[in-house]
Amino acid sequence: MDFACQQNLLSPNLEEQAVLEYLCQESNKVYNCTLYYARQVFFKTKRFVNRAELCSEIVKNKNKHFGAMYVSSAQQTCHAVAEAFKSFKALQKLWWTGTLETKPAPPKYRKQGLFTVSYPIRWLNLTDRGIRIPLGNQVNAWFGLDAIHLPMPTNLDWNSLKEVRILPRNGCFYAEYVYQQPKTPSVSLNACNALGIDHGINNWLTCVSTVGTSFIIDGRHLKSKNQWYNKRVAALKKGQPQGFWSKQPAAITEKRNRQMRDAINKAARLIINHCFEHQIGMVVFGWNQRQKDQANMGRKTNQQFVQIPTARLKQRVLQLCQQYGIRFIETEEANTSAASFLDNDSLPKYGEKPVGEASPTGLGWKASGRRVKRGLYRTAANWYINADANGAANIISKVAATLGLDLSGVSRGALTTPLKVRFW
Repeated sequence: MDFACQQNLLSPNLEEQAVLEYLCQESNKVYNCTLYYARQVFFKTKRFVNRAELCSEIVKNKNKHFGAMYVSSAQQTCHAVAEAFKSFKALQKLWWTGTLETKPAPPKYRKQGLFTVSYPIRWLNLTDRGIRIPLGNQVNAWFGLDAIHLPMPTNLDWNSLKEVRILPRNGCFYAEYVYQQPKTPSVSLNACNALGIDHGINNWLTCVSTVGTSFIIDGRHLKSKNQWYNKRVAALKKGQPQGFWSKQPAAITEKRNRQMRDAINKAARLIINHCFEHQIGMVVFGWNQRQKDQANMGRKTNQQFVQIPTARLKQRVLQLCQQYGIRFIETEEANTSAASFLDNDSLPKYGEKPVGEASPTGLGWKASGRRVKRGLYRTAANWYINADANGAANIISKVAATLGLDLSGVSRGALTTPLKVRFW
């Protein structure tokens, strides 16, 4: 069963604002108290506690923060700790088998702040004023308020809701509705057609397909949003002590994060719609693991590269591909920018460039063409093509032999004049 979530920004009055802040603070404290017990059990016995044991232990000790919340919402916070340790256990197994390079650490305590408050739908009621959220006896005694009402989204069905969460973020509160996702109608696509994706900065995503189409999703406006954000935050922090934060940088951070989420959703939808329009049943995404950790492109370019949320975009494309039955392939992209697609250059993996007889020159691997300037690539036949489109075509070539893809549809025209898409 697939679930999805929808977030709506809340606009509480002063009384409701105080109540929401109090609940999220108590939820944060319940999380840390529960985490303390789970960590101590793990350190002393190497045992992973389950949900029932965590809830039972914190109730038995009569934790005051647990009692300050509605019981079911406090239990959900305890369950969040159990889920964190469940993920830690899975990561440990991957590390033991050698799949994961870095040894995972147990979940850490949260700093003083706010944490999510969750309510299972069976404890909620839909009224004329919206969804009634019970607050518990402690809140009623202190604030004189036994419940608050959240608006019911008009695009969701009450019977499909599973959980409602109050999500604090950068001084704002969101209502997050978790619902059962309806079955997506089946889409008939050609599994032999593939779309190669090469990511960058100015050209956020460059896409080339085996059916002869190509387009570039522009990233310059996204880069300018980040640049303005960095300058503004730096100006606000100037002359302030280390770790300074206030409502103003929190507000512009939240605005910037919304812009990034909007860009991710729009770019991912453009890719999926292109697959529908041209009967493409496979997406090949070029990606080097931990590439941002080793970025060495200068201070300014590094900042731009690291802050652009390409990893989250890749994950969003993967989610949509799974939803619509499109095959998603992730491949390393070593030498895809240097090699010439039109000259059928070989594409060795990182650190595996052939030497000697396997190399055309006998000295080492060398590309047939070269990048003459930013965005322009010259092939051995003196043809000029788009450098990023050449890289996207090479990404398809990386997996063409393994997947049996036909590359004859990738024409020189598609690599020379890709369509520029500005979704802002």
